[in-house]
Amino acid sequence: MVEPKITLGEMRQSGARGLLVFCSDHRCSHSGELPAGKVDQWPDRVRLSDLEPHFTCIACGRRGADVRPHFSQARMGMR
Repeated sequence: MVEPKITLGEMRQSGARGLLVFCSDHRCSHSGELPAGKVDQWPDRVRLSDLEPHFTCIACGRRGADVRPHFSQARMGMR
């Protein structure tokens, strides 16, 4: 059995608000981003692993995805 992923609440506490979504078909490898505005509709108790079966790839039509937090880019250089 696969371990359940973190909740959206845990993700938000760690600083991520958006999601990266990857097609579950390794031959397709299509990916996309769900911005915070879309992710905010789901409550904190929802697990990333609960969302994965509900995505359908728009490139190949496969149902299921790998969902991960989208952390903002680290700023490099001087202030």
